[in-house]
Amino acid sequence: MFASLLSVPFMSFFVSFFFGRFLGGFGVSIFSSFCLGISCCLAIVIFFEVVVAGSTCFMKICPWISVGILNIEWGFLFDSLTVVLAVVVLLISFLVHLYSIEYMSHDPFLSRFMSLLSLFTAFMLVLVTGDNLVQMFLGWEGIGLSSYLLINFWFSRIQANKAAMKAVSVNRIGDFGLLLGILLCFLHFKSVEYSPIFALAPYFCNQKLCLFTFECDILSVIGLLFFVGAVGKSAQLGLHTWLPDAMEGPTPVSALIHAATLVTAGVFLLIRCSPIIEFSTSSLMVITLFGGMTSFFASTIGLFQNDLKKVIAYSTCSQLGYMVFACGLSHYFVGLFHLANHAFFKALLFLSAGYVIHSMSDEQDMRKMGGLRHLLPLPYVTMLIGSLSLMGLPFLTGFYSKDCVLEIAYSRYTVSGHFSFWLGLSAAFFTAFYSTRLLFLTFLSEPNGRRPFLRQLSTSSYLMTVPLITLCFPTVFIGFFFQDMFIGSGTPVWSNAIFIFPLNYALTDAENLPVWVKMLPTAFSFLGCSLSYLLFLFDPRLLYMYKNLPFLRTVYTFFNKKWLFDKIYNEFMNQNFLFFSFHVSYKALDKGLSETVGPLGMAFFTPYVAGVLQKYQSGFLYHHALFIFFCVLFLLLFQQFRFHCFVVDFKLCAFCASLFFL
Repeated sequence: MFASLLSVPFMSFFVSFFFGRFLGGFGVSIFSSFCLGISCCLAIVIFFEVVVAGSTCFMKICPWISVGILNIEWGFLFDSLTVVLAVVVLLISFLVHLYSIEYMSHDPFLSRFMSLLSLFTAFMLVLVTGDNLVQMFLGWEGIGLSSYLLINFWFSRIQANKAAMKAVSVNRIGDFGLLLGILLCFLHFKSVEYSPIFALAPYFCNQKLCLFTFECDILSVIGLLFFVGAVGKSAQLGLHTWLPDAMEGPTPVSALIHAATLVTAGVFLLIRCSPIIEFSTSSLMVITLFGGMTSFFASTIGLFQNDLKKVIAYSTCSQLGYMVFACGLSHYFVGLFHLANHAFFKALLFLSAGYVIHSMSDEQDMRKMGGLRHLLPLPYVTMLIGSLSLMGLPFLTGFYSKDCVLEIAYSRYTVSGHFSFWLGLSAAFFTAFYSTRLLFLTFLSEPNGRRPFLRQLSTSSYLMTVPLITLCFPTVFIGFFFQDMFIGSGTPVWSNAIFIFPLNYALTDAENLPVWVKMLPTAFSFLGCSLSYLLFLFDPRLLYMYKNLPFLRTVYTFFNKKWLFDKIYNEFMNQNFLFFSFHVSYKALDKGLSETVGPLGMAFFTPYVAGVLQKYQSGFLYHHALFIFFCVLFLLLFQQFRFHCFVVDFKLCAFCASLFFL
C-alpha cells in the first residue's frame, strides 16, 4: 500500500507519455485521473493508519549510492508530517486532473499535459516521503523540472518561454544553497539520513565552522542554507519574482503549483528540518523577519494588479509569508495547518478563475470583465467562498490558521515576533481589500467586457464543476474539524515528526492573550473588505481621480511594477552580468587569452619557434656544445634561486635539453 502510493503516479506518467498516441487525449485523461484517484484513496487510508492510529512506517527498498562512508538507500518515511502533505497533494492533484479534462480538451497535446501533471505529483511525493536529504533533493529537482515543462507547455509563446526560464534560473540560487546545506550535513554528521542527523544535532550546538575567516555556528549555517533553498522554492522576498510570471502556464498548472506542490516544498523543508533549525536562534530570527516582510510586501503588490491570476498569485506569496514566519516562531505545526488550509481555498480560487477565463475566451484582465455574477453563478459563489476564506473571516478555514499564526507572533514578546505580527496584520487588511476588489471588478461591477465574448458565455460541464463544488467543503469546514487535531494543545498527532525546543513553545501564551488582540486580525479583515466594497460601489471615480495625481500616480506605478524588483534585477544585475559574460569572460578571456595561449596561439607560435630554432641547427659540434653549455648554466641558476617551485625536475630538464640540441 505504501509503495503503491508512489508507484501509481509514476505509472500514470509513463503510460500517458509513451502510449498517449495510442490512447488518445481523452483516454489518457481518464487513465491518469483514475490513477490519481487510486493514490488519493490510498493516501486517505494511510492517513487513518499513521495519523489516527499512530503507526509510523519506515521502508528500506534497496541500496542506491555506496561510496566510502556515504551509503544511501532508497528509503521512505511515512510519519504524520509526510501523510498530511501526501493527502493534500494527491487530493488537489486528483481534482486538478479532473478539471483539466475539459479545460484542456481543445489542446492537441492533452496527453503530454496530463502526463506532466502526473510526473509533477509523483516527484512531490518523492520529496515528502524520502527518509534522507539526497532523496528529498531528487524530488526537489524533479518538481523544478516538471514546473519548467508545465509553465512552458505552450512553448510557442515567447512569454511562456521567458517565464519558464526565469523560474528555473531563480530557483537555481535556492537549490545551490540547499545543496551546500546537504554537503555540510554530510561533512559534519557523516550521514544524509534524517534520523542520525536529527539525533546528533543537539551535540553540535556549540561547534564552530570557519566561513570566510569568520567563526560561525554549524547549525546556524546549515539552517540558513536550508532557508535559502526555501526562499527560492517558496518565493520569499528576494527570490519571489518567478512566481507571478509562472501564470503564463495553463490555469490547472497554476492551481497545482500554488496550492499543493512547488511553493509548499520550501515550507515543508523548514518543517522537516525543525530539529536543526530549533537550535539556531539566528536562523529562527531571519526566517521570522523574511516571512513577515514577504507577507506585507506581496499583499501591497496584489492591491494594484489587474490580471486576475496575478492577484491570486501574489496572495499565494503573501500567505507563504505567514507559513514561513510561523516556522520562524518555532510553531511548525501551525504553519503546516495554514499550509493545508491554504491549499484548498487557493486551489478553489485558481480553478474558479480558470472557469471565468475559459468562459471569457482567455481574457484575464479584470477591467474587461464585470457583471458576471448572473452569467456565471457557480464560479461567483465558489470564488466568493474562497476569497472569504483567504481574508480569514470567522468560521471559514482560513480564519482558524491565520489568526493562530498572528496570535503566536504577538505572544512571543520578541522584536521579530511583534515585527511580523504588525506586518501580518497589515497584510490581512490588504488581502481583504484586494480580494473584495477582485470580486467587485469581476462579478459585481457593470459589464465591461466585449459584447461578442459576453454573448458566447456558457457554463461548463460537470468535469469542471465537480472539482469546484468538492473544494468548497474543505474550504469551509476543514479548519473547524481539524483544528484540535493539528494545533490543539497537547495533540499527539505530530509526535517525533516535528521538534520544538521547550523554551520556544508559546501556544499556551497565545491562548491567554487579551480579547482585543485576538479580535485585531478579524477587525482588520472586515475593515479592508468594507472599505474596498464601499469605494468601488459608491465612488470608483474617486480612486481614478486620485490615481492620476502626480505623486499618487508615482506610488501606483511603483506598486503596480512590483516595487521595481524586476527593473533592478534586469538593469543593475542581469545587464552587468551579461556585459561581463560577453565582453570579459567570452571575448577577453575565452576567445582572447585562452585562444591566444591555447590552440590558436600554439598553432602560430610552434611553426615560428621551429623556424627560428632551425636556423641554429648548423651541424657543427662546437655550436651544439655552446647551446648545451648555456642550457646547463640556465638550469643551474634556475635551481639555485628556487624558481621551479617544486614542479621542474632539474635532471630531467637537462637530459631533455641535451637530447633536443643533439
